Amino acid sequence: AIAVIVLSFVGQYKGGLNNLLFGDILAVRELDLVFSGLLLIVCTVFIGLTLRTQMLLTLHEPLAVARGVSVSAHRTAFIVLLSLVVGISIKAIGVLLVSAFVVIPACAARLLSRTFTNYVVLSAGLGALSAVVGMLISAAFNLPSGPSIVATQLVIFLTTMALPRLRALGHG
Repeated sequence: AIAVIVLSFVGQYKGGLNNLLFGDILAVRELDLVFSGLLLIVCTVFIGLTLRTQMLLTLHEPLAVARGVSVSAHRTAFIVLLSLVVGISIKAIGVLLVSAFVVIPACAARLLSRTFTNYVVLSAGLGALSAVVGMLISAAFNLPSGPSIVATQLVIFLTTMALPRLRALGHG
């Protein structure tokens, strides 16, 4: 809700209800791209510097506390960055689709990765790939950008779910 309020003040966002719910890539301005780029850099540096700590917090919080990790500081930083990503994403892909954009690539990456580092990298890569492919589909067929991206993510996820079955059929 706060992100929607901020969007109404920043960059003169004038999207209607449909654009707010499902996104409108044409509403994205140059300043939004600058903010997105800066946020990408900040998130990449944060994850790069704290990956081992984040993994420890996720897998065994008491051990992280015993090792002197400031759990509240790490959680707060992570939540703030996630909130900023969601807030910036609302304009392009919409409120309803932001959660799918965060969750679906992570689910697909989980099915494909064996280590936490691979999971993080693959999740980001699948998110980026689906965004590019979804935007190309959106432009080619004159479809809304947000739903096109999420539909692309769904296809990727369903493909990753089907891979073990396809491999089993090939060896059977």
